[in-house]
Amino acid sequence: MQPFNPWTWRDPSALAGGYDQTTAADVPEQRSAADDGPDAPGPGTPIDLVGYRVEANDGRIGEIDEASDEADARYLVVDTGPWIFGKKVLLPAGTIERVDHLERTVHVDRTRDQVKDSPAFDPDDFTRPEYRDRVGNYYTESYRQG
Repeated sequence: MQPFNPWTWRDPSALAGGYDQTTAADVPEQRSAADDGPDAPGPGTPIDLVGYRVEANDGRIGEIDEASDEADARYLVVDTGPWIFGKKVLLPAGTIERVDHLERTVHVDRTRDQVKDSPAFDPDDFTRPEYRDRVGNYYTESYRQG
């Protein structure tokens, strides 16, 4: 098993259209001309996760405010809303267990308390290596602890 890398998507196909779902367009007898139009997303089409709901192991965390797919810096900024007084948190992509595009929900493999206790998102600091190391170390350690 590879070591946990908090900044790497465990399943990059989670960001592509058609992930873990079957639609009428997948069944030849049910396809229509509209399914093949020039604007129809094809396999592997990137999906914008902004606005998706985020669910922890034990309940809702909030909503995705921003997402990045930079090399070696993949993350989500999640607005946690009122349950921790509107705090925004940075969730590395490695914490994402799966994405349900039909329900517009991202499932993370952490508890609400683990997210609540994470380093606060700092829009002025989050590009600094020291901040990203601190966030990455927090989630790597919480991964080891279960």
